Amino acid sequence: MGVDNEQVTNENSNHYTSGDAWTPSTWRTKKIKQNVSYEDQEHLQRVTEKLYHVPPLVTPAEINKLRHQLEQVALNKAFLLQGGDCAELFDYCSQEPIESKLKVLLQMSLVIIWGSRIPVVRIARMCGQYAKPRSNEMEMYEGKEIHAFRGEIINGYEPSDRKPDPDRLLRAYFHSAATLNYVRSIIGSGFADLHNPDEWSLHHVRSKGTRREYQTIVDRLTDTLNFMNTIGADVPFSPLTNSLNSVDLFMSHEGLILDYEQCMTRLLKDPETQSPKWYNVGAHFLWVGDRTRNIDEAHIEYFRGISNPIGIKVGPSMQPDELKKLLNIVNPNKEIGKVTLITRYGCDN
Repeated sequence: MGVDNEQVTNENSNHYTSGDAWTPSTWRTKKIKQNVSYEDQEHLQRVTEKLYHVPPLVTPAEINKLRHQLEQVALNKAFLLQGGDCAELFDYCSQEPIESKLKVLLQMSLVIIWGSRIPVVRIARMCGQYAKPRSNEMEMYEGKEIHAFRGEIINGYEPSDRKPDPDRLLRAYFHSAATLNYVRSIIGSGFADLHNPDEWSLHHVRSKGTRREYQTIVDRLTDTLNFMNTIGADVPFSPLTNSLNSVDLFMSHEGLILDYEQCMTRLLKDPETQSPKWYNVGAHFLWVGDRTRNIDEAHIEYFRGISNPIGIKVGPSMQPDELKKLLNIVNPNKEIGKVTLITRYGCDN
């Protein structure tokens, strides 16, 4: 049975005050930054109606799994590695770009694990990172004012393609789905198998010294795995072997375009508690940017209600008291692993 995202109120959602109910659309009652002005609102409505009915990209069980792993990070028992594009392009939905990004993440996590001897939680900025926050909505080009490029979920890079187009919301979803489908396929097919780390090429690394250091780690790891296989510790279908053959890889993007994020927010059963909760099923992890994290504005209103783990960009303008108020809004129950602070101070700070 379907759930109307506009009508159902989650009794377990976060609150500013005891009487402040939350739904995926209450952000519309707040002031908003980085909003998109679509000329054809009927066209936008048709697109969002479609998005309300597309399948989830991720599941509550996967989101909960990430929450538990981030709890270990908060307790200094694991290391968080997040990497990917500042802003994805639709053209990156292709075999080579996807595999290249995964190789870099896997190589980095292998080095961190080898050096620190603690697990690594891997979060990719992929499968939805199609929006760019901009300082100004418009810019000058050859003496004319045009829309700034704000990511392919909104408009095109070419000056002739700068008008915000609602159909790009759908294109972003389907490119995200195709990318995630290929990621799941290759991860499940042994792409991340630690028995074959030599296959994660180092063509992107220019430093010969860095290549040698990495190859030393790979050689030592290979020797260790060969020894485990010799003594029978590395046997097929064992929990240990499964952990060597694959990895957990979670997807993330900035929750910037709230028209899109609202459509991807569904009331689903928490597989652990069996209670209904609001999940954003477009990504495992979302973050709010430094430009949009004002306490009384739309993005924080949206983020306070979803059950996903979230990130908050923290820049030099953030005051300690403001940060405490913000954390009390998005995580009133002080759940460990719910919030990740992402520093954004710039080279001058």
